[in-house]
Amino acid sequence: MAEGKNKIQMVWGVALVAAGMGIIFMMPQKIQQIKQIDYFTNKLMFIKFCFYLMAVMLIGGGSKKIYDHYRKLTGKTETE
Repeated sequence: MAEGKNKIQMVWGVALVAAGMGIIFMMPQKIQQIKQIDYFTNKLMFIKFCFYLMAVMLIGGGSKKIYDHYRKLTGKTETE
């Protein structure tokens, strides 16, 4: 059962990184759509900051999961 859980964690890590990359690549298109709404024109920098922060957090969290999974596979621990 532990092996199945490890595979799920690896897949989840890859999915998090993919979601973060998707946000980064789709931002220019979405910003153009958001610019068309008058209410958000003054808040555009804050919106960009929030989306990019979310992307960085997703990529960072997914990378950590992938790295931890790799360390478990190689048998390395924090103390070595």
